Amino acid sequence: MKQLQLFIGSGFGSGYLPVAPGTSGSLLALVLMYFILQIDPVIATLIIVATASLLTLWVSKTCEEEWGEDPGKLVIDEFAGQALVFTTIPLSGQLTTDIFILSTGLIFFRAFDIWKPLGINKVQKISGGTGILLDDLIAGFYAFICLKSLIFAFPNFFGFA
Repeated sequence: MKQLQLFIGSGFGSGYLPVAPGTSGSLLALVLMYFILQIDPVIATLIIVATASLLTLWVSKTCEEEWGEDPGKLVIDEFAGQALVFTTIPLSGQLTTDIFILSTGLIFFRAFDIWKPLGINKVQKISGGTGILLDDLIAGFYAFICLKSLIFAFPNFFGFA
């Protein structure tokens, strides 16, 4: 069971990359989101947020015991935060525009997750899986607001004429 928890916690292995494991986890989540958004940008996306959140809470203690407090290898929480960015945001159906939408959401999410402004840093200090998860969910929510605002302000730019 421990090996399964470590594998899931590492974002199915993406967290083992030696450079920028959080970004690696977010990129893998982004690939998943591309396909999930083809199905449903609301219900399917919320299912990913909920599933990744529950998995984060389930594996966090084992991952911290193995790798230390709030370890960089633990990236399943990135899946929850990254998915939250795209809740209610449909894709345009044009590959180049869809890649632009996904990339913009990724950049916003990583910026909030790395810099931790607007109270994210305080939430991260909560011990255990709760703190590990909440900082990514809040970063995802802030990134969602930014992406949704950009799409609202410039719908033609994002393929929503």
